[in-house]
Amino acid sequence: MNATSGEPANTTGLVRSVCVLHAVRDSGTRRVPITGIDKRPVDEAVHVGVLGLTGDRQCDTEHHGGRFKAVYVYGDDEAQRWATELGRELPDGWFGENLRLCGIATTDAVIGERWRVGDGGLVLEVTGPRTPCGTFGVWSGEPGWVRRFAARGDTGAYLKVLAEGPVRAGDRIVVEHVPEHGVTVRDLFTGRDPERIAVMLEQQDDLSPSVADKARRRVAGQKVKVEY
Repeated sequence: MNATSGEPANTTGLVRSVCVLHAVRDSGTRRVPITGIDKRPVDEAVHVGVLGLTGDRQCDTEHHGGRFKAVYVYGDDEAQRWATELGRELPDGWFGENLRLCGIATTDAVIGERWRVGDGGLVLEVTGPRTPCGTFGVWSGEPGWVRRFAARGDTGAYLKVLAEGPVRAGDRIVVEHVPEHGVTVRDLFTGRDPERIAVMLEQQDDLSPSVADKARRRVAGQKVKVEY
């Protein structure tokens, strides 16, 4: 389908890896003492339910997890750009992602875009951007990481689960629907084109409360807090 008609598209991608919690770690921050950011790939198929992947965990449940942030995805192309810039390997799961993807837009996916993943019935919907936090900064070990990550804008995307099912490395992703408003995850994160964001608020059903609030602030020209 295309981003303006809502008709079926031929866009496809691939699940490079499926990552779940490896170990709960000290977050290095006062706000939340522990973190589940240490996620690593598994070989077997993993069930994806409405609250996320079996075997995964979110420790900061105020800002992570829940129905609208059940799955976090990051693009391998974006990961490789960072790896080149930082001069170090960034293995699958390093960004705290559940799925590392190839051949499909994550940050530039349209909010409300629906993906069918694999052949086991799993259907996901793009809900919004990841907001980088202090825990991510400590985990990275890179100076000024949160601000650098936010400035680049390659946030990856959160998704909700429309239909439960299994996922495993190598599964094909097919884009089944793209909303006509065309507002991408990046658009919302950066605040560009507030007029289209206003259209999204009118047209898109069942927005995440945090996304709807951020969208209203963007439309009103208010600043949106990037770091918490």
